[in-house]
Amino acid sequence: MSAVLRLEYPTAETFVAGPADARWRGVLGLVGYGALPAAASHLPVPVTASMTPRLSAPASCELWRVESNAPLTDGVHSGRHAAGAGVRFRHSEELLFGALRLEEERFAALEGAAVEGATRATALEQATLAAYGQIFDLLRASGHAHLIRVWHTLPEINRQFNSARQRALRAAGRATTGEVPAASALGSPPGSPVSIHFLAARERPMVIENPRQMSAYHYPPRYGLHTPSFSRACMLKEGRGTNLFISGTASIVGHESRHAGDVVAQTRETLANIEALLDEANRRAGTSQYRLDRLCFKVYVRRPQDLSLIQEALLAVVRPRIPVVYVQADVCRTDLLVEIEATGHRGPEPG
Repeated sequence: MSAVLRLEYPTAETFVAGPADARWRGVLGLVGYGALPAAASHLPVPVTASMTPRLSAPASCELWRVESNAPLTDGVHSGRHAAGAGVRFRHSEELLFGALRLEEERFAALEGAAVEGATRATALEQATLAAYGQIFDLLRASGHAHLIRVWHTLPEINRQFNSARQRALRAAGRATTGEVPAASALGSPPGSPVSIHFLAARERPMVIENPRQMSAYHYPPRYGLHTPSFSRACMLKEGRGTNLFISGTASIVGHESRHAGDVVAQTRETLANIEALLDEANRRAGTSQYRLDRLCFKVYVRRPQDLSLIQEALLAVVRPRIPVVYVQADVCRTDLLVEIEATGHRGPEPG
């Protein structure tokens, strides 16, 4: 892979500084926190928002950029699963960024409609199926066959989402275990849209599981009829720059939640899980480059009043200049108070 992917955290001032051609050169997409970035409709790149409000960070958004001399291709793809405004995308030869947002209420008329034979689906499930249908249509058309990282925020997250995601993967002939992308799925405020953005590649990523945790797709039935179809991490084997994508990680050992009610202990257990993933990534890649204090972090906080305790626990093990974004979101299990995702880099240190 010749293109170099970079994750940047620009502030609002970035968008009014410098000539426009330099500012947007190589940009694949832009992600806001809680709302679309200012002047989003005027930006010449895919723009979306995670719908999780920012609690503390100097950055106003995330910017995904590819360093490549080749021109980028962009557009909007609806395909045969037309719903909402379609998937807005931009891609280089090797990498693709896409984003879409769907209003759940648009699918209310389909509530209870049959999918997969006699199975009935809720409006949220119908929206998720439609979204993934559009995404897979786009990936087939563009040739970027491999999802490497997916971010989901959806109102009042519940287990219906896992069922819908599994159905969508099966309908597209894709695996629901093993070769599945890294992912996060967080709850956003009631009434907010279903928001999904993702990275895909022509290259098959290396899937990494955590020796401290059961793979999510093997969870026992007590967590729901359908298990979560995501890997603990994915790595672009030939990629430089941002190439390690760690899924949303929480205080889970094996398949069980740990440290109920203790946000500091949960944060430390979560970081222990991330360290174990880094050890496994280094082992699989034959390197020693991935370290906890060289990651970029996004921290999902269930209760805003816990923010200072989580910050203190995290900053005890990482350097202050490492990029960390804190946002408020509902974590998928009610007994979990914090979830952390991260990206790793091959090459010069981030930040």
